[in-house]
Amino acid sequence: MIKNLTNYSLVILGILFFFSNIKILPAQTPSDAIMMKKGELCLALIYDYGSWDQYWEGATLRGNENIGTLTRTSLNPMIAAGITDKIGVLIALPYISTKSSGGQMAGVNGFQDINLAVKAEILNQKLGKGKLALLATGAFATPATNYLSDYMPYSLGLGAPEGTLRGILQYKLDFGLYARVSLAHLWRGLTEVERDYYYNNGSYYTTLMDVPNAWNYNGVVGIWLLDESLKVEANYLAMTSTSGDDVRKYNMGQPTNKMDFGQVGGSAQYYFGESKGLGLLVYYSQMIQGRNMGKFTNLGLGLTYQFKVIK
Repeated sequence: MIKNLTNYSLVILGILFFFSNIKILPAQTPSDAIMMKKGELCLALIYDYGSWDQYWEGATLRGNENIGTLTRTSLNPMIAAGITDKIGVLIALPYISTKSSGGQMAGVNGFQDINLAVKAEILNQKLGKGKLALLATGAFATPATNYLSDYMPYSLGLGAPEGTLRGILQYKLDFGLYARVSLAHLWRGLTEVERDYYYNNGSYYTTLMDVPNAWNYNGVVGIWLLDESLKVEANYLAMTSTSGDDVRKYNMGQPTNKMDFGQVGGSAQYYFGESKGLGLLVYYSQMIQGRNMGKFTNLGLGLTYQFKVIK
């Protein structure tokens, strides 16, 4: 599917073999409440398969027989590091591929946006029969290649720089059950397109499109099982744009559109062996509401590996 899949897999597997005897701990992501210790490093490789055969034109759900089923796959290598016990950094660079089962338009593939994030633990306090944690994540993303953003629904991304500030609050009971909520604001910039006129609730004679800012909401209920070797979660994820226009009737979308969605899903991650260094992740999600975007169903599979680099 992706021409670099074999190369990425060989690199990751080689690193895993080299560090197979090093002590490790569960890894972190930009939106969870896990913090790695100082000097720890986590490597991850996640494959995602998403598809839709219906899309929201504004708030109206439609079928799209012109292109059939659209498929979007990604291979996402990520690295996370513990700078101190309270501060961690993350970097990711997804490789995207798009195609459809019908129509005359060709899909595209290539590297999308490079993502950099810094996460800090503000509070981790014993409270009753559990612990209350408060964290914050700041992130920045920018296109890694000169891909065409104004080629929806096949485009690799929005083609604009994006800054994110996220707050995370979690309460975890001593026996492993936890609930977590997070709220993030996304500031987006301009994307350059290959036309000098477009319509966005009015006529614009320019090659630049203003990508709407957005709010992101996330709620999670999960539990650690089997001596914290297995983590199981159910989640709800939503995004609401603060501005933007609607896709016009039977027309293609564009980066200025107001893109909203609500999505439900579940995931499980299992850590192997006594050291729990190698982890296997599986997840599923389904969009249940949306605006100006495809009604995606997503399946994912990933490998994670965390180890101590500096004592």
